[in-house]
Amino acid sequence: MNAVIKVGGKQYYVTEGAEIYVEKINCNVGDVVTFDQVLMLDAKIGNPYLTGVTVQGEVLKNGKAKKIKVFKYKCKDRSNRVTQGHRQPYTKIKITKIG
Repeated sequence: MNAVIKVGGKQYYVTEGAEIYVEKINCNVGDVVTFDQVLMLDAKIGNPYLTGVTVQGEVLKNGKAKKIKVFKYKCKDRSNRVTQGHRQPYTKIKITKIG
């Protein structure tokens, strides 16, 4: 079965057994998470969500992504170069059941 779910303002195309990286969710490793905002299931499309359909997943890992560098540069002002770093927190989830 294939489904499209909405988590943290983003949409993810998932199948059973798939591992996805989503925005940080407040839960521990090993917890079972249920998503009820299912936009599409196989050929059925919700308006905006399907009723009675849930997607369950198991939390595998909470962590942070690789650091990206953010450069701020002002033209013709060489003394004010600013370098910042950012690491986005994420949660890795394995989809176990769709239905």
